[in-house]
Amino acid sequence: MENRQQLLRLLNLIDGKGYKAYKDLAGVYALGDFTLYLDYIQGDPFASPSRIRVRVGQDKAAWPQDLYSSKIRRVALEDFLARRVARAIAGLGPRRRGTGKSGLITIDSGGQEILPRTAMVVTPEYVEARLSVGLPARGRTISGREAADMLLGDLPRIVEAGLLCRRPHDAEAARHHVAVAEDQEALREQLAPAGLVAFVGNGSILPRRSGVSQLPMPAAQAVPFEAPPSLEVELEAPHAGKVRGMGIPKGITLIVGGGFHGKSTLLRALERGVYNHVPGDGRERVVTVADAVKIRAEDGRRVEKVDISPFINNLPFGQDTTSFSTEDASGSTSQAANIIEALEVGTSLLLLDEDTSATNFMIRDERMQRLVAKEKEPITPFIDRVRQLKEMGVSTIIVVGGSGDYFDVADTVIMMDAYRPRDVTGQAKEIAGQLVTNRREEGGEFGGVHHRVPLRESFNPSRRGKTKIKAHGVDEITFGYEDIDLAYVEQLVDPSQTRAIGDIIRYLAERYCDNRRTLRELINMVLQDIEAKGLDVISPFYGQHPGDYACPRAQEIAAAINRLRTLRVRLK
Repeated sequence: MENRQQLLRLLNLIDGKGYKAYKDLAGVYALGDFTLYLDYIQGDPFASPSRIRVRVGQDKAAWPQDLYSSKIRRVALEDFLARRVARAIAGLGPRRRGTGKSGLITIDSGGQEILPRTAMVVTPEYVEARLSVGLPARGRTISGREAADMLLGDLPRIVEAGLLCRRPHDAEAARHHVAVAEDQEALREQLAPAGLVAFVGNGSILPRRSGVSQLPMPAAQAVPFEAPPSLEVELEAPHAGKVRGMGIPKGITLIVGGGFHGKSTLLRALERGVYNHVPGDGRERVVTVADAVKIRAEDGRRVEKVDISPFINNLPFGQDTTSFSTEDASGSTSQAANIIEALEVGTSLLLLDEDTSATNFMIRDERMQRLVAKEKEPITPFIDRVRQLKEMGVSTIIVVGGSGDYFDVADTVIMMDAYRPRDVTGQAKEIAGQLVTNRREEGGEFGGVHHRVPLRESFNPSRRGKTKIKAHGVDEITFGYEDIDLAYVEQLVDPSQTRAIGDIIRYLAERYCDNRRTLRELINMVLQDIEAKGLDVISPFYGQHPGDYACPRAQEIAAAINRLRTLRVRLK
């Protein structure tokens, strides 16, 4: 292991040389309070930044052991420290040091959700931050002195401000962050035993600052959530104690109300309730069962041998819907496929919004039934399957603004009135009794879920002889020659989740895809590896840290594989 003087000597030696001479720095350096690992050195100032690690022993970092004594605590502490390091980097001010990415220092610190990620590692022995840096250059000539200022000046400041627990306030702030995450996890675990699929705590701030921001609307402008008395329940959080709020029971729940009164805002909060949120987000006490899936129409997506026959059959020209494939799905066929795929990978709650659903998939009213005979209509609408899904143990929450026919099948009806929820179940049932629609229920038995076996030939991340896997924000992955469109996979919330999914698909294909295991089995095997060995296990880059992954759910991994246009399967 080299020391500070040796690193400084190397930087002086390569000062003014061509940029590739930076690669001579690769190695490990003891720099006082921390150890610096220069894992990967970029070959050009315009290339992807260099990857480095800074590691501090717990004897110096001094974070109390109880803050990382369980998985949820460790994940929350790592999240807290990554954000702290990001603030320390921002506190250095602008650091432009020449050409391209020169002077860049970043850490993958995340958004409003607390996710398992690889940017920070906390163990009983050490705390490690994984950073990306742009080593300075003028043109393609090394700026050794500025590099020394970065590595020997900026990094110690970042370590001091970001990784060390020096004052009582540091531990108190970390303890609060951990407690908020642990409370959310505890609330979510209580849902199923309480007969609930979701919970919204009183005082929650659900509206966001804007359509492109997940930050909370300022409290002075937002209406705090308050549960209607008939739906108010009390759960127990380990730190906050007794927490009261609205419990949404298992079964079929409608969210109704006029336009702009908060229906979709509530549903969007429930969508993200599968994740824990940072203190101050406003949704810290909004929790949903962990396997909930948002369903919508998705015109144009590819579908590969999905049994959509519970919803669509008797197509013209005899097309088989028990093993349905298309390169260009319609709104109704895509929504049917999305539901069946969610059931295939595992879910106990479907979330739907009338605004993003295919109308003919959701309802066929009495008048349309009279005009178009059932034998001429291949679609069995969702309204005639939702009770059968309930019998299968799958609950549904639907935002409905235009179809009162759903009153007949609902167990609970919540009206949003100026962002305030009201339980109108009794009124809805009374109206359903007074205004009988006489629509006929369509469709027979739902049938079982048919599992599919992905074929190994489906997965080829190679382009021109090199592996090409790249995430483009949250919504797209380049996988070889294919682009996987994830724009309508609405519970992906972080680009680092998308980045991880790309490498998970490669890992899954290389390690476990044997033309016998089902999609669900393959995904579960990868997630078991991640649980046992950490998210690093999916990285193809040996010798350099994968500091930019965040863990996705099984549901989003499956969604990406199902949208890979080269996917080929056989039925189990």
